[in-house]
Amino acid sequence: MKNIERILIKIVFIQIICLVAAQVMMTNHQISPYLSKVIQYEGVTKDSYSKVVETFDQ
Repeated sequence: MKNIERILIKIVFIQIICLVAAQVMMTNHQISPYLSKVIQYEGVTKDSYSKVVETFDQ
């Protein structure tokens, strides 16, 4: 039983280290555009402007 508990504690520590490392990378503003797909979906990184079509009063 102690062997299993030791393995579980090691797994928990590895998970915590990975979680902290991922959080640090996502809060770093230089790295996050390469890791987060949300920025690409929103189109924030693109410098192109599309023509707006007005549909009212036609």
